[in-house]
Order: sequence, then C-alpha cells, then structure tokens
Amino acid sequence: MLQRWSNSMADQAGAGARLPRQYRNCLLAEMALQKASSDPEGVAIYLEGQPPITFGGIVDEARRLAGGLRDLGFEKGDVISFQLPNWREAVALDIAASLLGLVVNPIIPIYRDREVEFILQDTRARAILVPEQFRGFDFVAMIDNLRPGLPDLEQVIVVRGDTHHAGTVNYADLLACEPVTSIAEGVSPDDVKIVMYTSGTTGRAKAVRHSHNTLTRALDNGCEAWSLGPDDVMLMPSPVTHITGFVNGIELPFFSDARSAFMERWEVGQAIDLIQGVGATACVSATPFLQELVQRAEETGVRLPSLRLFACGGALVPPALIQRAGEVLERCRAFRVYGSTESPLVTVGFVGDDEVHLAATTDGRIHNWDVRILDDDDNALPGGADGEIVVAGPALMLGYGDPEQTRESMTPDGYFRTGDIGHITPENAIVITDRKKDIIIRGGENLSAREIEEVLYSHPEIIEAAAVAMPHERLGEGVCAYVVLVAGAALSTLEELKPFLAQCRLAKQKWPERLEIATELPKTASGKVRKDLLRAQLSATDAKKAG
Repeated sequence: MLQRWSNSMADQAGAGARLPRQYRNCLLAEMALQKASSDPEGVAIYLEGQPPITFGGIVDEARRLAGGLRDLGFEKGDVISFQLPNWREAVALDIAASLLGLVVNPIIPIYRDREVEFILQDTRARAILVPEQFRGFDFVAMIDNLRPGLPDLEQVIVVRGDTHHAGTVNYADLLACEPVTSIAEGVSPDDVKIVMYTSGTTGRAKAVRHSHNTLTRALDNGCEAWSLGPDDVMLMPSPVTHITGFVNGIELPFFSDARSAFMERWEVGQAIDLIQGVGATACVSATPFLQELVQRAEETGVRLPSLRLFACGGALVPPALIQRAGEVLERCRAFRVYGSTESPLVTVGFVGDDEVHLAATTDGRIHNWDVRILDDDDNALPGGADGEIVVAGPALMLGYGDPEQTRESMTPDGYFRTGDIGHITPENAIVITDRKKDIIIRGGENLSAREIEEVLYSHPEIIEAAAVAMPHERLGEGVCAYVVLVAGAALSTLEELKPFLAQCRLAKQKWPERLEIATELPKTASGKVRKDLLRAQLSATDAKKAG
C-alpha cells in the first residue's frame, strides 16, 4: 500500500474553512449491497443496444471481481487504474474496489502512451484494466510497450478480450473466483477513494484525491438542487473516467433513486434514440452535446418531452444556446454549472421558469460551497467586483498527491484557488469573466498549454512556442500554436507538424488545430509571453477575414 494514497480527512485541503460536513458516512459498496438485496431486478443503468445493468446483476459481478482481485493479492489502499469506456465493467470495478478498500484511478480512454505512462508511474498502480481494442486502438499493445518503465504494475487485466495475451489476465477469468461476501475490515468513508488526474499549468497532470465522503457530497449537491428522484434517468455521454461521468453516471443510481443511461461515445442521433427509449430526464455534460441536440431538434421537430434538465459546464456556454434549448425542447431547462475535478459542482444552475435569464447569463447559483472573490493580495472583494474565485466546501478534494501542489493551490485560510476570475451576483451566482490558469478548455476537457508547448519545443526546428485558446464553434475552444522557427526551417504547415506530434505520443485532442508561424512572440519586460496579445491577434485576424 502506498502511504501517499492512504491519507484520510485529517489532511483535507481547506479543512479549516468548511461548511457543515453533511456527509452520509457510507461507502458505495454499502449502498450497492442494500440495493441488490432490496431490489435485485431493479435497473441501475441503461446501456445502448444491451440489456440494462440491474442492481443484483452488477453487485454479483462486483463481488466475484473483488474475489479475483483479492486472490491476486490486492488489499486496502492499493491503487488500481482503469482506462475503460462507459462499460458495465467500470461499474463493477468501482463497487469491487469499494468492497476491498482499493483506490481507483480512472484514466480517460483517449489518453495515449505519454499521459498513461506518467499516470501509472505517479500512482504506482499495481494493476490496470484496459479493453483489448476500442475504436480501433490496441490498448494491450500500448501497455505492453510501457511496462518496462512501470515496475509497480503487476497486473494488466484485459476487458472483453477474445484472446489471451502474454503477461495479462482476462477479466472474465477473475469472475470465476470465490466472491467476496462483505466489506473489508477497516475501510472508512474518510479514506481516499479515487485519484483522478487533471491538467495543470505546470504541464504535468495533477493527482486529485477524493474520499468516499467528498465525492458523495458532490453527488448529493446535484441531487438536492435538481430534485432527482425515482422518475429520473440521467443521460451520461461524458466518459465515466471524467469526474462528471464517474459521479453522475456510475455512482448516481446507488446513492439516489434515479437511474443513469450510458453512451459509449456521443452521436446526436443515438443520443436522441436513447433519450426517447429510456425516457431520460436529465443530462450533465459538455456544451457541444447540447448544441448538437438543439440543432437536431430544430431540424427534425423532435421535442424530447421527457428531458427536463441539461447542465452544461467545462466550456463556454453561449447565452443564446440556453435560450434556444428552452424554446426548441418541450420542457427542458438548460443552464450553466461551474466546478472542477478538485471542486465538483460549485454551482447548480438555475432551473425555475422565471430564472431563464440567470440560467443563460451566469455560471450558476452557488450551492453548499463557501465562495469568496479575492484580489491579487488575497484581500476579499465586495459583491460584483472581479477577482480570483476561491472555494471551500464539504465536496472539496482532500488535496493533490503532491503536498507542495496542494499548498500552492490553497489560500492561507484554506480555500482552493480555482484560477478563474469572476464575481458573485446579488442572486448568489458566479459569473466567470477570465481565466488565471494557463488552461485551454476543449469540449469540456482541460488541456495544459504548457504540456503542449513542451512537445512543440522538442521539435528540432522550433525555438519558441506558445499554445493559446482560440474560439471553436463546436468545442468552445481549440488549440492554436504560435511558433518561432530556426533560420531555414522546412516546417511551414500544420499538416507537416502532425507526424511529429504523433511520434511524441501526445493525445490527439491536445494537437493544435491551427499553426501560426511568427518571427517573434510578444513578451513582458520579464520575458513572459503575452498570451493575451496572441489571443487578441487571433480574434482580430478572424474578424478581418469574416468582414
């Protein structure tokens, strides 16, 4: 067991600046066992083109999986990673880990060698679950290629594999083991439950730690604000390896009376079919999904009468889109929410019939968080004044895996520095006006500009590089790379750069979509690149083209 992941609430970030904790003090495994006993045939999660996941069925699978992991020597506090799509096996693993007191480490399926190697090295995970193939990519081959640099990785567990691969274990074989019948002794709701990586301004992802209690509190905040009950089905197109999908997809049915519905990947026609097929009533996801849903509804006249809530976050949400959703979809209230992996669901939107304007023009009503606005000297600013948004609350992360990163991210009195600039309105809503962190939010995913720049700098013909956000019609933001080249460089187009990015094994969603070659980059007196000027230059160039 790695001590770094075994810390409990005693070292929680912001523990001194806290609202009443309001924790359930129970584990996912406890809730799952109760539901399996009281309602074994009840539907927990709907799947596309497959029988739904029932409480009894998934708990039986999880107990057998836990038995297999136990027989492999896994014990409380061990880290087990998984890089799976929105499949039932991810749900079974979450429950099995809760039974044994393991720490789960979800890895987004679009990550490739560079990101996966770093995460597995940083967590010192003892095992990883991967699909044999998904969307044409060979995950087993990737992990096999990385294993020489991963001395702590003892087991590679292949999910939905047709063949046995050397040095791996088939998921199906683990299910043949004697099932675990009870929760491991000493597992506490205050223990670390999950380590999830998020992009940071330092380039390398940060290891965000949540306990069972902090994660459940984040889920309860949404359930309370949106009155989710037995008639609700949460459509979940976001990956379950992302904080949104993990909480509102996997865990929701076990801690509430609502169910969820998984999509393996977003496709608007399939989303409409699933919404209609299962009567989905809610969705928490990225802005592009709502844009496409509204556009298709406008084109086809489909009104989706079951859908009553659509919470958008992670990328810019145009006010006009919120207005259009309410007009085109029969009874759906779309709204903006605000949060992060570290501080999930700080705001919960506005759902009232008389709150459409607030839903469209603010980033949501603050719910069960203590939010302050600070100036550059950490002095509190009055309502309506722009400053850095800092937050504290019972759903705040325990901290990062690196204590120094935790200290840097917190105010002296225990509030998390979000890196966003904004203000609080008289309605107790947050309005984001700028970003302090050097992050690009592409389709709801945080991308580190510095990580992209580090790859660009490794190109033999690039002597200076800056990655900046640019407007993207569908994804909110895209990546534009400004580069200064060596004299006589052959590089001249984005297409010529792409093979190099592939060679560096940078995940494709981080690749620049635009390349600007400059003779020099604007800088401050201290030599820092003026990215604000680069963004303004992009806007001016695009406006000139449009005009």
